[in-house]
Amino acid sequence: MEENNFIYENGKIFTSDEDNLYADSMIVKNGYIKWIGKKEDRPICDFPVIDLNTVCVLPGFVDAHMHPVMLADFSKEISALPPKVNSIKDLIAEIKTKAQQLRKDNKNEWILGWGYDEGKFAEKRSITRWDLDEGTEDFPVAIIRTCGHIRCVNSKALALAGIDKNTKDPEGGQIERDECGEPTGVLKENARNLVLPYIPELNEAEKVQNLVDLGDLLTSQGIVAVCDMGNLDKSDNYTYYKKAIAKGFKQEVSMYYMWDFFMHDKDFAISKEKQNNDNQVFVAGLKLIGDGSVSGKTAWMDKPYLNSDSCGISVCSDEQLETAIDFCKQNKCQLSVHAMGTNAIKRVVDRVYAEKDWLNQDRPYVRVEHITLPSQDSIDKAVEKNIGFVTQPIFLYAEIESYLQNLGEDIMKKCYPIKSLLEQKVNLCFSTDAPATSWAVPSDPFVCIKGAVTRKAYDNTDCGDEQIIDMKTAIILYTKKSAQIAGFKNLGQLKTGYKANFITLDRDIFAINPQDVDKVKVNKTYINGKCVFAR
Repeated sequence: MEENNFIYENGKIFTSDEDNLYADSMIVKNGYIKWIGKKEDRPICDFPVIDLNTVCVLPGFVDAHMHPVMLADFSKEISALPPKVNSIKDLIAEIKTKAQQLRKDNKNEWILGWGYDEGKFAEKRSITRWDLDEGTEDFPVAIIRTCGHIRCVNSKALALAGIDKNTKDPEGGQIERDECGEPTGVLKENARNLVLPYIPELNEAEKVQNLVDLGDLLTSQGIVAVCDMGNLDKSDNYTYYKKAIAKGFKQEVSMYYMWDFFMHDKDFAISKEKQNNDNQVFVAGLKLIGDGSVSGKTAWMDKPYLNSDSCGISVCSDEQLETAIDFCKQNKCQLSVHAMGTNAIKRVVDRVYAEKDWLNQDRPYVRVEHITLPSQDSIDKAVEKNIGFVTQPIFLYAEIESYLQNLGEDIMKKCYPIKSLLEQKVNLCFSTDAPATSWAVPSDPFVCIKGAVTRKAYDNTDCGDEQIIDMKTAIILYTKKSAQIAGFKNLGQLKTGYKANFITLDRDIFAINPQDVDKVKVNKTYINGKCVFAR
C-alpha cells in the first residue's frame, strides 16, 4: 500500500469502538490506524500533522444490504419517483418522451424504469399495462417497482414474452389479472422474471462505467463499503467490480449470488480466492428470496393484509432452501435470506436454527434481511444462534403510505422494532436496500439514520416512538455492526490495526436536532488514509 502517514488531531472523533468511543487524535500509517485516543496520551511521532479543526469524525459507513450494480444501471433509466414523477400521468409523459427520442434516433429498444410506488402517485393506485400503453405501444416497456419484487410491463412486452390469460402463474409468483382473467401487466415476485429473457442487457463496458460513476456518489455520501445482495438475473457482478476497481471504484464489496439463478448450474462454484476478504471485492455467500414486500402486499405475514384475505407470497421453494444450505455448509460461506413477513422470518429461522454454525467466525453463518414483523420465538432463536438481522429504517420513513394502507396504523408502528431487538441482544445492523426503496437518492445514509432516531416518516407520521434509538447506537449499527455481519476485515471502527476509513461532517451529528439529520453533509471521505472525496 502507498505510504500515507499522518497525525490527525483536534477532531471530535466517534470511533464506534465501545471500548474507546471518543477520541480527538489518531496516527495513520500506511493507510491503517496505528494509534487513536486523547492528544495528551499520544505517543511521540514525527508524522505531518493535519488539524481537523474540531469537525465531527465518524468511521465510514458500511451499507450491509444494497444492490449497487442495479442502482448504477437504474441511474440511466426513467426514475418513477418524486420529485420528477408524482403521478401516473407524469410517468406516461416520461415514457412518451423516451419513445420520441428512440424514434428520432431510429432505435428499437426497451424502455426501462424503476422505483414506482403507487402510494406516491397522485392517483393512489398501481400502474397497469394500459397506462404504459398510453406512453407507447411501439416499444416494450418495463418499470420495476420500488421494492424490486414487482415489475409492470406494457402490452407489447407481454406479447414478446408470450404472456396471456392462459399463462399459468410460476411457482412463487403471480401474474396479476383483471376480472376477465386478462393480465394487467403487473408481474409479482417470480413472475417478474418471465420477461427477463427478452430485455437486452447492457454491455460490460456500460455496466462497469455505471459502477465507477456510482462509486463517486457513494464516496460523497461517506460510504466506504457495500454488500451487493444479488441481481434480478444471472449476470456475475464479480467481474464488473474487478474492472470497475481498475478504473477507480474505491469501495470494498461483499458480494452474494442469487441462488435462484445458479442452483441448477452444475459448474457453479465460489473459489477460495473469491471468498478471500483481504481483497477489495470478495464473495460472502448466497442469497435467497423468502417472500416479497410489505408495500407490494407480497411479504408473507401471519395475518391477512388490511381489507384483504391475502397473507402475501412464500417465494422460496423447499428445494432452493435446502440446496442453498447444503452449498453454504460445503463451501463455508454465508447464507442470506430475504424475509420481511412474520411467516417468512419464522420459516428461515426455524430451519437454520436446526443447523450448527458452519462458519465458526466473527460473522454469523446466516443473516436474515429486512425483518419487518418478527415473532418472539424467531427473535429468541436468532439470539441463541447469533443469526444476523439486517434491517432498513428508511422503509418506514420513505414508504409510509403503503405501510398504512396495507397494515394499518397499529401494526405499522410495530414494524422494524429496532430498540426491542437491541434490548434482547439481537445481532443487528443497518442498510438501505438501495435502490429498492421509494426515495430519489436511496443510498443516502443520513435519511436512513433519521428514520431510526426519530421514528417519523418523511411526512412526519409517527411510526412508533417507543422504538427510537439514540444517535450513537445508530452510527454503530451503520459502521461496526454492518462490517461485522457482512464479513469485512478491519473495517467499521476507528481502532488500532483497523483501516483508516473515516469521514468528516459539516456539523456535529450528535449535537443537532434529530429532525435535521437528513441535512448533514459529508465534507471529506478517507479510504485507507487517503482523501477520496472533498466537498
